[in-house]
Amino acid sequence: MRRWGTLVAGLLLSAAASAEPVLTLSVLQAGTAHWELDHLQHAGLDRANGYRLELRPVANLPASRLAVTSGSVQGAVADLLWAQARYEAGVPYLYLPFSSQIGDLVVAEASPIRSLADLSGRRLGVAGGPDSKGWILLQRVAAQQGLDLAASVDLQFGAPPLLSQALKRGQVDAIVTYWHFAARLKGQGGWRSAFRLEELLTALDLDPNLPVLGYVFPKAWADDHPDLIARFARSVAQAKQSLADDPDHWQRLAPLMQDPSAGELAALREGYLAGRPQPLTEKRLADLHTLLALTGANGRRLMPAQLFVGADR
Repeated sequence: MRRWGTLVAGLLLSAAASAEPVLTLSVLQAGTAHWELDHLQHAGLDRANGYRLELRPVANLPASRLAVTSGSVQGAVADLLWAQARYEAGVPYLYLPFSSQIGDLVVAEASPIRSLADLSGRRLGVAGGPDSKGWILLQRVAAQQGLDLAASVDLQFGAPPLLSQALKRGQVDAIVTYWHFAARLKGQGGWRSAFRLEELLTALDLDPNLPVLGYVFPKAWADDHPDLIARFARSVAQAKQSLADDPDHWQRLAPLMQDPSAGELAALREGYLAGRPQPLTEKRLADLHTLLALTGANGRRLMPAQLFVGADR
């Protein structure tokens, strides 16, 4: 009888485990979201919220996008402009804010560059390509000041690691780069922000805390799994708060962050925390729409509030 009881109990536990929903996300191996999601798993925040998170690390952004568009994972982290482009193409994605970090304009500590006007005649490296948000915003604000930035700088585009090296070698005078590459430079010493790109939003009369990166899920799938999305959103908020409350968590994450020096780790932690999204109010949503239009989106086909998790409606 005892053996039968043990068997029945085991079957019940197995059934309960199999009923636990699983959420599979693609994540860049060296990306900032990996830090957050690894901590979420390590702290058991997925299980505490009634689901199991599975991560599938990939080497680059195209691979992550392919994973979510092909359906091999349920979600990934993506740029707001990518989500908007998919919406315009008729394939909407639900968008859960991840970070409001746009980037940084980094120069040598002794550089005289402290404003947009100071870039005139300088060698400027830009991470990504001509359609990168940072470059577009720089040009918009420069135009307001009567400056044709593209015509007044010696411009080169490149990958963030290569631009960091070019800056160190004196091959460029300033770089517009992703926030975590900027944080590593500043954490090493000898480099500073001429200004953060979020300041450009203020110059455009927009809220500086706009979630330009988010977790994205195909709307068709998300509509069938609203409870799982809500559980994930809750666990992400808890992970962010936990990482803010206890600096010791970052020591465990250091190997995943490529073992930064103490100065780099402090700068990376500070940058991550500065990018935590604020509540997506009606005003912030309106500013997001303005930002999308400024960066080339079709103003008549902007992502509606229903696609933003947590938006005031």
